[in-house]
Amino acid sequence: MRIGIVTKEWPPHIYGGAGVHALQLTQALKKSIDVDVHCFGEERSDAIGYPANPSQKDLNPALAALSTDIEIAQNLGGVDLVHSHTWYANMAGHFASLLHGIPHVITAHSLEPDRPWKADQLGGGYRLSSWAEQTAYESADAIIAVSNGMRGDVLRAYPDLDPNKVHTILNGVDTEKYFHSPDQDLLDRLGITGRYVIFVGRITRQKGLSHLLRAWKKVNSEIGLLIAAGSPDEPGIGSEVAALIADLQKERSNVWWQETMLPQPELRSLLSSADLFICPSVYEPLGIVNLEAMACETAVLASRVGGIPEVIDEGRTGDLVDYTGDAQAFEASLTSQINELMLDPDKLERYGKAGRERAIKDFAWQAIADQTQELYQSIIDSRKN
Repeated sequence: MRIGIVTKEWPPHIYGGAGVHALQLTQALKKSIDVDVHCFGEERSDAIGYPANPSQKDLNPALAALSTDIEIAQNLGGVDLVHSHTWYANMAGHFASLLHGIPHVITAHSLEPDRPWKADQLGGGYRLSSWAEQTAYESADAIIAVSNGMRGDVLRAYPDLDPNKVHTILNGVDTEKYFHSPDQDLLDRLGITGRYVIFVGRITRQKGLSHLLRAWKKVNSEIGLLIAAGSPDEPGIGSEVAALIADLQKERSNVWWQETMLPQPELRSLLSSADLFICPSVYEPLGIVNLEAMACETAVLASRVGGIPEVIDEGRTGDLVDYTGDAQAFEASLTSQINELMLDPDKLERYGKAGRERAIKDFAWQAIADQTQELYQSIIDSRKN
């Protein structure tokens, strides 16, 4: 079996959970089958790269992505099945399926209809990305949802899909790379002192960082906040987050903003040293960073949206906050829960240890890769019949 993985993100350019998923799934799959990786950007030693050409310079980002998809599709003729990740890559899989007569599998990491704020990032390109996603999904041989919540979202967004084509295979975490490893020297170098809560994620409406920053104004001032966040989707959200952080830093010396992407060992150490990881997302198919925090033995406070309740065992590995669209109520709940949890270090420690146990038991990448390979084989066999 030879599989073609298509992804926008690949090391060293990984900035979100979809990229982490594509990388770690591929690493696990390669232990038993042949995998060719096709990615956006420059050539890599472990992937075929497709750098933007001069003609794409002035294109809307959605058109530029579709242009790259065409190039990738041309080169997928030698695989038994193509597996694409995110709308950026979905049309490469769709075009390749039509061109070469091979099956196409999609992993649903997020859905364009559920992210209307992307119109701020892509302009009219959001209509193109929405069209591309819908066309690819409705034509794919199978769709993998990274949680049961995400499976429900897929079927709601695209009601013409055959439910039998939508399979839940959970996201995973590499517990050999993410484990409890605090590093006091790193904290000293970054000037981080005292107990702190950590947020890790891209600056996008989806991740709810603005809600957290507004909620933080009423959090106990003795509690520090480390924000490891960069790569704003568009200038508006970037400016909003920067202004909110600046306001907090005027009043508090224990609010730190790490804008550049950290090396994985440093991120692991900062997660490990934190008392609490917080995921205030307003939309989240699963939230792989929650798994990374759990693997580092850090308690989690997250919003009850999408697939997050399938990751956080409420009352055992962390707590959940309801998000219903009422921003003020959500922010007030975040403030209350953070203050309450930080008053109970013993509970946080229990949550952290139980979180790592759950990450190892239920989210190991090899088991996820085995399920994915079984799906590949069933689709290839059905095509032959």
